[in-house]
Amino acid sequence: MPGYRTSVVSDPVAIQPAGLFKLDQERVDGTVLLTVHGDADLHSAPELRERLERLDDEGVTALVVDLSEVIFIDSMALGLLLAAMKRVRSREGHLRLVVSRPEIRRIFEITLLDRVLAIDATREEALAQVGPAAGAA
Repeated sequence: MPGYRTSVVSDPVAIQPAGLFKLDQERVDGTVLLTVHGDADLHSAPELRERLERLDDEGVTALVVDLSEVIFIDSMALGLLLAAMKRVRSREGHLRLVVSRPEIRRIFEITLLDRVLAIDATREEALAQVGPAAGAA
């Protein structure tokens, strides 16, 4: 048909929405580093809950959750982070958050969770703070 064009996208990542949720996990000197990407909201909460509970089941006591790549966070995700912090502290462990984006940090300030949760601006700062607990993980 004249004037009709089709295109095939061979890279499905190229068409994914900007807020696509993803979790990356690694160990850094005994500390579990969980990096959250995209929107941490009602839709991604089950996956985040499952991962945090799995880490709890494994007895992790040194945990850094990096939210630097989070575009949006809602009350559901905030509640999951608060619950994870309580579980880690019950084992005398440490959980720290990395919040580098001002708009995400503002949400923690508005909800007063910045007074309850340990928040750092960089991954390096957070990892340095949980370092002493790393041997317990």
